[in-house]
Amino acid sequence: MLTNNFPMLKAATSKKLFMAATAMLALTGCSHNSASSHDGTTPEIEVAEVITDSITIFKTYPGTVTAKNHVDLVPRASGNLVKVYFSGGDLVKQGQVLLSIEDTQYRNAVQQARAQLNTAQSNLEYARTHYDAMAKALLSDAVASIEVAQAKNALEECEAAVQNAKAQLQTAQTNLSYCTITAPMTGHITSAGPSVGAYLSAGSGEVIATIYDDARMNATFFIEDAAVLRMFNNENGRHRLDYSAIPVNLSDTLPHKYTGDLTYMSPNVDESTGTLKLQATVDNPYGELRDGMYATIDLPYKFEPHAMLVKDASIATNQLGKYIYTLNDSNEVVYTPITVGDLYADTLRVVTSGVKPGTRYVTKALLKVREGMKVEPVMSK
Repeated sequence: MLTNNFPMLKAATSKKLFMAATAMLALTGCSHNSASSHDGTTPEIEVAEVITDSITIFKTYPGTVTAKNHVDLVPRASGNLVKVYFSGGDLVKQGQVLLSIEDTQYRNAVQQARAQLNTAQSNLEYARTHYDAMAKALLSDAVASIEVAQAKNALEECEAAVQNAKAQLQTAQTNLSYCTITAPMTGHITSAGPSVGAYLSAGSGEVIATIYDDARMNATFFIEDAAVLRMFNNENGRHRLDYSAIPVNLSDTLPHKYTGDLTYMSPNVDESTGTLKLQATVDNPYGELRDGMYATIDLPYKFEPHAMLVKDASIATNQLGKYIYTLNDSNEVVYTPITVGDLYADTLRVVTSGVKPGTRYVTKALLKVREGMKVEPVMSK
């Protein structure tokens, strides 16, 4: 019985193998058809063209914004603080009265110096009259010449006494003026350190408040010495770089944009850091900038007159380097190795080789395309 059933089993097995082979062929066909799309249509892929433009490449450096000038207010007269005429953060004007110190002793000193001057002037007037009289008497031999010389000496001493008294009065008046502290310049002022009634000592160096002249600010930053060579020694477009309107971006979002004029470059490189100090002057017409703000400075360092640009997000990387997917005239995807340069405007990348201006390349869905795949290109906006 086993011998009689063998042909039937062989036939059944052959039939199953044929059906399996047919199924695999069907699956293979489906897989081949899905190379274009799952529903048999050519997929739409967003593309763009390689563009050319004349651009300036910037390099960003961290920095700080500081007031161009500031001054500390310190007491130059001793006494109790009587009154404060400002609040912290106020914009004070040059010459504006800010504080007053008890001035009784200084007023008394002025009165005393004025009285001494009056006495010295009276003595001078008497000495001058006496000398004139003695000089006339000498002409008639009524007095000895020694007496005239003594009168002249007394006159000169009185003249010197008057000058000394005037100087003492000036000093007393100056010391009295120190009891009223005025703003030496226009700017924003900090809060007063000492409170009303506190004793201030002349010459102590105690800072009462600080005024910041922030109408113009300095944006200070440091660059590596290699960047200096690239930016200032590179003949490639150096004359086309504009250092009078360097973008200065603040960490806090402000209503207005700011640029700075490069006004200072340190004459030497810091040996410990290998960096060079630079400063750009920034106008602050709206009073939004404050001393100590953090900023980033976009310093121009290269001019590219005919740069080829692609979207940075369209560039992929493998073991061989950078590449993009381009389209040929038949709208087929082509794997294209490229050499890239600097980033421009945060989203575009300079391409130095591998493509030509006008070449179409895939900008999105990079994982959905492959070499040789036929697509329907849709130009990106």
